Amino acid sequence: MLPIHELHRLKLRTKRLVLQVIDESYAERVLAFVLRNREALAEWEPGRDETYYTLETQRQLIRQERQSMDNGLSVRFWLTAAADPDGDIIGTASLSNIVRGAFQSCHLGYRMDVLHRNKGYMTEALAHVVAFAFERLNLHRVEANVMPRNAPSLKVVERLGFRSEGVASQYLRIRGVWEDHVHMVLLNPSWSER
Repeated sequence: MLPIHELHRLKLRTKRLVLQVIDESYAERVLAFVLRNREALAEWEPGRDETYYTLETQRQLIRQERQSMDNGLSVRFWLTAAADPDGDIIGTASLSNIVRGAFQSCHLGYRMDVLHRNKGYMTEALAHVVAFAFERLNLHRVEANVMPRNAPSLKVVERLGFRSEGVASQYLRIRGVWEDHVHMVLLNPSWSER
């Protein structure tokens, strides 16, 4: 794992995006993203109560993200357009449930702003996030679990080389319903040589 002081100011750049770890000073921008995408993301996320959509809750979640990162358990990147890095947040990409030891694996999560879908931004961002997981965190596996009916999300990980390892029945509770998820996995090619 990278030293904590490096993680706290971590920033990845792609051709069109800036992916960065944030602190509480971004809470208003995060809340704007959450509010703007409330309906668009509701179908794919756990149920949220009204307190989730408050500035204080978003500040608290950012603090929790940083604590999880400090403990080596996750890294969340917040996406902005490279042409306007101080503008709206347009997505997130996270590596969570990082497990070391014999497993060396994590889960990949991602959300795209409804106003910026179908532009290839998420594929571009995740290519860099996966490279970060393999090259900088030295992980062996990155796992993404996607609802079968979420075809756009499945296409993103398939473009990056993820392969299905089957369907996990009733894997996550989304809006009060236990949903099946396709278990997509990408292995670090450098580990096959070890």
